[in-house]
Amino acid sequence: MVVFVDSKPRPSEYKKYHIKTVVGADDFASMKEVLTRRYHRLMREDKHLPDLIVVDGGKGQLSSAVEVLQELGLYGQIPIIGLAKRLEEIVIPTSAIPIQLPKTASGLKLLQRIRDEAHRTAVTFHREKRSKRTLATELTEIQGIGPRTAEKLIKQFGSVKGVKAAAEAELAAAVGPQAAQHIRAYFYTSLT
Repeated sequence: MVVFVDSKPRPSEYKKYHIKTVVGADDFASMKEVLTRRYHRLMREDKHLPDLIVVDGGKGQLSSAVEVLQELGLYGQIPIIGLAKRLEEIVIPTSAIPIQLPKTASGLKLLQRIRDEAHRTAVTFHREKRSKRTLATELTEIQGIGPRTAEKLIKQFGSVKGVKAAAEAELAAAVGPQAAQHIRAYFYTSLT
């Protein structure tokens, strides 16, 4: 979730969510979970609510978001729109007819920038998540190395390749002598 203030991104206020309640790939349910968590927290902490919510998608995605706002008692307090990608149409909950701005309109360009920044942020987040999971998985196969130790090794040595190349003394300084021996033994036997 991205935040723009005065037409500029404010990365310090971006939020990344690990989906907790949705099983499988369900965009509508995932969107509902994220919006519920975000706005419930803002209300609980008495924080400033946005001046506009822009949903990436058409009527279906917008309907899911409207449901959340209704459940939280915020519908009508915060304007909400959707930006449907195919034709770059703006959908609003109170009209069946989408709004189509000229392709050169500055308002449309801002909405596209917001959507594109949300996509870029989400893709980066998912890549990092997948990368950590992949790297940690290989290291956690080593006896005595759990997820936290694997993450510590990745941070210190930069990659699994860096861990493989590290001297036993360097590994021992990072994770202790016994774990260092297990790491060296694992990589030595897997290389031969």
